[in-house]
Amino acid sequence: MSLICMAVYDTDENGRYEYTERTLENLFCTVDWSKHRMVMIDNGSSSVTKKLLHGYELKGVRDIITNGMNVGTARAINQGIKMRRQGEYCVKVDNDIEIETKGWIDEMEAAIERSPEIGILGLKRKDIQFDANNSDPSYRSELVQLPHEPGQTWITVEKGPSIMGTCTMFNCRLLDKIGGFQDCSIYGFDDSLISLRSVLSGFWNAYLFHINIDHIDNGGHPYTQEKHKIASEAWDKYNYMHAGYVNGSLPLYVEI
Repeated sequence: MSLICMAVYDTDENGRYEYTERTLENLFCTVDWSKHRMVMIDNGSSSVTKKLLHGYELKGVRDIITNGMNVGTARAINQGIKMRRQGEYCVKVDNDIEIETKGWIDEMEAAIERSPEIGILGLKRKDIQFDANNSDPSYRSELVQLPHEPGQTWITVEKGPSIMGTCTMFNCRLLDKIGGFQDCSIYGFDDSLISLRSVLSGFWNAYLFHINIDHIDNGGHPYTQEKHKIASEAWDKYNYMHAGYVNGSLPLYVEI
């Protein structure tokens, strides 16, 4: 069983209601809800989105956490991770994606069970440059064949240091070691830092790249531009935290 955590911040100004609606429709078509569960964290969304989330609560979503304001994605996902059960994987899903494969979450679980040293396993968006043949070493990955026994399906993953958090599964063994997401005020680098902490904790990270995932937010609107601006302002803090984790001055475990 896995716990899916999705943070939602839809306002009249950012116009993201449509993305949330499409994402939820997709999840309810591609996930076996007799095996998995979901918590949605509402970061002060509009009344239209609140009504949408309540409708899915009636369809079987177990929990909705309602925040009176936008506390940020990382802090919201930590609220979800806090609800995990012993041995349960956690999946962070953004509210602007569509996944083309039914049973994708079961395939992710199978990959980690095959190689328990995988800390973070992501689904790879089609617009990501990261690949095994990239001429730039910063964006070059390594294809890894997971352990295989006769009769099992062959599984190949794309190993790399940092995994974009559009749809990522966190190994329960990793979460036992690191807690949750780090300092939630550093927007834009949450995925990079938790990927680093995974590696420093003795795990490795990868994409399960054969499952297609679409990012349905085409960007270019003021909300996206504002997010990019905030991320650029956090660069110095990111470098400080990155160095702190590497040299041991910052603890890898974060209490949530």
